[in-house]
Amino acid sequence: MRDFSKYAGVIPAFYACYDRDGQVSPEAVRALSRYLLNKGVKGLYVGGSSGECIYQGVAERKSVLENVMDEVGGKLTVIAHVACNNTADSRELAAHAQSLGVDAIAAIPPIYFHLPPKGIAKYWNDISAAAPDTDFIIYNIPQLAGVALSVPLLQEMLKNPRVIGVKNSSMPVQDIQMWKDGGAIVFNGPDEQLLSGLAAGAIGGIGGTYAAMPELYLAIFKLFHEGNMEQGREIQNECCRIIYKMCEAQGNLYAVIKEIIRLQGGPDVGSVRAPLPELESADAPIVKEAADMIAAAIGKYC
Repeated sequence: MRDFSKYAGVIPAFYACYDRDGQVSPEAVRALSRYLLNKGVKGLYVGGSSGECIYQGVAERKSVLENVMDEVGGKLTVIAHVACNNTADSRELAAHAQSLGVDAIAAIPPIYFHLPPKGIAKYWNDISAAAPDTDFIIYNIPQLAGVALSVPLLQEMLKNPRVIGVKNSSMPVQDIQMWKDGGAIVFNGPDEQLLSGLAAGAIGGIGGTYAAMPELYLAIFKLFHEGNMEQGREIQNECCRIIYKMCEAQGNLYAVIKEIIRLQGGPDVGSVRAPLPELESADAPIVKEAADMIAAAIGKYC
């Protein structure tokens, strides 16, 4: 039986890092990589939703991953999301990720045109074939992709020996149980339910708000494995309240989080790329309140 311990833990989704002109900033990518390494997280999930992947070109996504690997390759588990909305670009990113030595690649299904399960399986297997020595993780996020993973599709994909698991961002916790029962390792996706996801059998979590408050999610993971569910629930509930506060802003959630990291003394990684909405002046007190809530929770629990 394979040892999947390198995937067990808190893995922040890596944010897109831009300079003042809105271009990908290698310096900011490196700074954020070092920042998260020093926070004690298990790994990084690069090039996914939080990385604004659908708004970046192939060359930009390669640059981001190269700079992440230069900083933390061999120090953290790195999972590279490589899906584009065509097979050729996805395969190019998959081969590039393997050449850099990532631990795994991941992919959502193709979006816009809804392919039948056979077409989705071929798309994923074609991507995996471009990185034949690298683990492959299915990214299930039906609320954005418009296509949901099913048990028969998972079983078809598990015929590929490189397919090891699912990053599950659907909301039903039951889905985690289904994928695990089907033979996959599972990463909890919705940050609001990390504790529930772990209880359902997730090996760890990959989350879009983790980098804003890694201390809290690391505490949840630790408490779960110590059997201290009561305090784990307290911290999970506080994380949910913080997320709800973040979502009150008019600016995009990632713009909020990037500003929180800056307020915390972390690196300035810019804003978000259009058409995602940037922060508005009215968002400033909301961002500050969310940052203060994080600081108070860390002071209380960590």
